[in-house]
Amino acid sequence: MATSLGTASLTSQTNLLQASEDRVLHRINSAQSSTDEAKIEKGSKEFEAMLLASWMQQAEKSMATVPGAEDDEDAAGNEQMMSLGVQSVATSLAASGGIGIGRMIAHAMTAMAEKNAAQNHVQQQDAGKDDSTR
Repeated sequence: MATSLGTASLTSQTNLLQASEDRVLHRINSAQSSTDEAKIEKGSKEFEAMLLASWMQQAEKSMATVPGAEDDEDAAGNEQMMSLGVQSVATSLAASGGIGIGRMIAHAMTAMAEKNAAQNHVQQQDAGKDDSTR
């Protein structure tokens, strides 16, 4: 009888420890997921801004040359200012929602992050079960 009480007590303690560990992991994952979402959102907006800037620079170059226009002596400075302007406009466009590419990327990356987190959680549980059976 004493052995069965000792085993039940040990099983109960193991279950309590496992539940406590799961709560701590859940809190850690929740904190990580909020920072991960912010990183994903920021990265997707930056990517969209770079993509828009590239497209706008190509469009500006193809439309900027007007036949009969005078060549400026400060063409390099003008080109640099136009590049900064295009980047600024592209960043503003992306920050205000852009054309939707950033949202699509953020959605896909968030789904991947959630899938990876779920797989990691399952693997951790499986590893915990393996350790408890030994």
